[in-house]
Amino acid sequence: MRDDEQHGPLAGFTVGVTAARRADELATLLRRRGAAVVHAPALRIVPLADDGELLAATEELIDSVPDVVLATTAIGFRGWIEAAEGWGIGAQLLDRLRGVELLARGPKVKGAVRAAGLTEAWSPASESMAEVLERLLAEGVEGRRIALQLHGEPLSGFVESLRAAGAEVISVPVYRWMPPEDIAPLDRLLDLTVARGLDALTFTSAPAAASLLGRAEERGLLPELLSALRDDVVSACVGPVTALPLQDRGIGTVQPERFRLGPLVQTLCRELPTRASALPIAGHRVEIRGHAVLVDDELCPVPPAGMALLHTLARRPGWVVPRADLLRALPGSGTDEHAVETAMARLRTALGVPRIVQTVIKRGYRLALDPASDAKYADS
Repeated sequence: MRDDEQHGPLAGFTVGVTAARRADELATLLRRRGAAVVHAPALRIVPLADDGELLAATEELIDSVPDVVLATTAIGFRGWIEAAEGWGIGAQLLDRLRGVELLARGPKVKGAVRAAGLTEAWSPASESMAEVLERLLAEGVEGRRIALQLHGEPLSGFVESLRAAGAEVISVPVYRWMPPEDIAPLDRLLDLTVARGLDALTFTSAPAAASLLGRAEERGLLPELLSALRDDVVSACVGPVTALPLQDRGIGTVQPERFRLGPLVQTLCRELPTRASALPIAGHRVEIRGHAVLVDDELCPVPPAGMALLHTLARRPGWVVPRADLLRALPGSGTDEHAVETAMARLRTALGVPRIVQTVIKRGYRLALDPASDAKYADS
């Protein structure tokens, strides 16, 4: 049995979840594959059922029917219809929507449209707003009125392109993104990311990514956060729109081909294990993951201090690392090298194979690489 079959491909990794909606579903998918999950919503979704802006946009659409209506999210479209029904104008809205070119971005939106008794004129196979924009511009939008159902995200580039081509765009804002009511969990997630206590962060909306970056800037931690996300912590985004705020800051992202939670988790299942160090040490296969170590087929949870030491030793496998260097690697490092000895003892206990880490008298510690590998790494 392979290690990932026995323990799950994400065993030993810690993944942060920034989602406000469907966070439990995403966390469950990650845990089923072995991950430790830290959840902190980066924002909250505020429905606009009592909001005058949504009511005004709906009444404008009913009074002056647009040529095209674009539904962008299933939950947003359903929320719009439900809000209109609550105001007593649901039947009028549905009647107007039956007479326009109704576009649905993706199969879930298509399902919501049909559940309302409507039929979409077209839906892109890619679920991409870029493909929707390409179609609209190819048809010609000059002088046409296009209603765009929003779900928190302004889609400014999309709107600007339509307006530049001569369209009149009506925004229908069904939900608004707001900062979380309790900011403490987000701050803890931010601190954990900066400290490299996470292996990956997941994002399911662009506002969540922007909110995390904004909070880091407010706290004076933006340079540290950017460094962590560029070098050590994987940013996993559900799609290209979600990734934009991160990519604008020079942060690389991984994305699934299909913009869904399941494929997002599968992307991490492929990505994170490739970043683990796997070495032949003391006659064992040792794979060093984020907060645990696979020794042959056994998953060994290791305290943070021990993982810090192990990662430092693994950067130059087989080489002796002085105690002073290991002391600097410890969380909250002080000046007493005895802390290294204490953390090393706990590390050896956690691994269950003490000889994985060798003590080199008066010099420091080294990973006990197997002889053939020792020669290989000596030149690296």
